[in-house]
Amino acid sequence: MAEVDIARIEHAVREILLAIGEDPDRPGLERTPKRVAEAYAEFFWGLHVDPLTHLADSVPIGSSEQGVPATSDAVVLRDLAFRSVCEHHLLPFVGTAHVAYLPGDRVVGLGRIPAVVDTLAARPQLQERLAEEIADALQAGLDPKGVLVVLDAQHRCVTTRGARQERSSTITIASRGALAEPAARAEIVHLIGARHD
Repeated sequence: MAEVDIARIEHAVREILLAIGEDPDRPGLERTPKRVAEAYAEFFWGLHVDPLTHLADSVPIGSSEQGVPATSDAVVLRDLAFRSVCEHHLLPFVGTAHVAYLPGDRVVGLGRIPAVVDTLAARPQLQERLAEEIADALQAGLDPKGVLVVLDAQHRCVTTRGARQERSSTITIASRGALAEPAARAEIVHLIGARHD
């Protein structure tokens, strides 16, 4: 897949400015096409990265002296900040991801999970699809017994236009394997909701 075409974005932004009746050469706007192109390159870098590369360095969990797997029942990462761009209006949505998995025979460094979230969020997205893609990547990359992804985000297309619901947020959930079972999912959701002291 090709990299982001900065010059093409600059040209397109210049056309948008002309289309709304602005002068793209006036002071204050003369560098706007370049700024927008650079922002888009940052917003959409994930199109050119396979999220599974972040999970390639997983390690076997090993066993305790008693021969049982040497890991906890669940690995839960809470409060991972993310930002993405809604593919319907190309406006940002920002929020928090909570990710849990039940290890099979492999685990991955805790920093790898946010990298998967960031990579998949750095694409034109739908929140519903983003949750599913994160769950699918973890399932494919780690082969865990279960995965749960909860996303809570505010969408600028809802807060700043149309309905203008400034305080609204959207929650989406994707689950796989054992964490698709209602009781197990409820236990993890409870852990995610428990506040730190």
